[in-house]
Amino acid sequence: MKKLPFQKVLALSPHTDDIEFGCGGTLTRLQEQGAEVHSAVFSHCEKSVPEGFAKDILIKEMHKAASVLKINKDNIHIFNYPVREFSSFRQDILENLVKLKKEIKPDLVLTTSTYDVHQDHEVISKESIRAFRFTSLLGYELPWNNLQFPNQVVVELTSEHLQNKLNAIDCYQSQRFRKYGDPELFKKGAQIRGIMNKKDLTEIFEAIKVYF
Repeated sequence: MKKLPFQKVLALSPHTDDIEFGCGGTLTRLQEQGAEVHSAVFSHCEKSVPEGFAKDILIKEMHKAASVLKINKDNIHIFNYPVREFSSFRQDILENLVKLKKEIKPDLVLTTSTYDVHQDHEVISKESIRAFRFTSLLGYELPWNNLQFPNQVVVELTSEHLQNKLNAIDCYQSQRFRKYGDPELFKKGAQIRGIMNKKDLTEIFEAIKVYF
């Protein structure tokens, strides 16, 4: 398996669990090869916490998942915009992204796809394109939000990469009531994407912009 040509990576997560769902296997592979990985989370998602859980449970679960993905706690950047209201804070979010670009200088940014219909994800996608238009930019797949999705960039995973992704997703116990919160769903998804690309297991991405 070839080494991925990126050394410093920033993964953008509109909500606490998006990068685990969309690119957890790829982040594991990048960490394994020695890349410096950062994440940016744009909401504490308190509105998404079900009854019976502490209001900060998703932030705690996010930190636990980041530990599974071996993301250094100093490389986690947290903002707190209200869920489903990102469109009211576009300029602030853009300024956050520009600051991250200057501080981190990533050679790869993983963001939500331009095909993603969730209102908050749409904001992160568009503003990340503005902020990182001269950086390699891949959009990750969240099937429940994508009416269609291009099979443009294929990242092959080992069973260990996939299992680490599933372990990270499993940290979000407060979200297991959601149909897409089941780690088994992502195992099947990686297998199906693998079959599509003559591999055993893969994650796929939209090629928003790629520099080699």
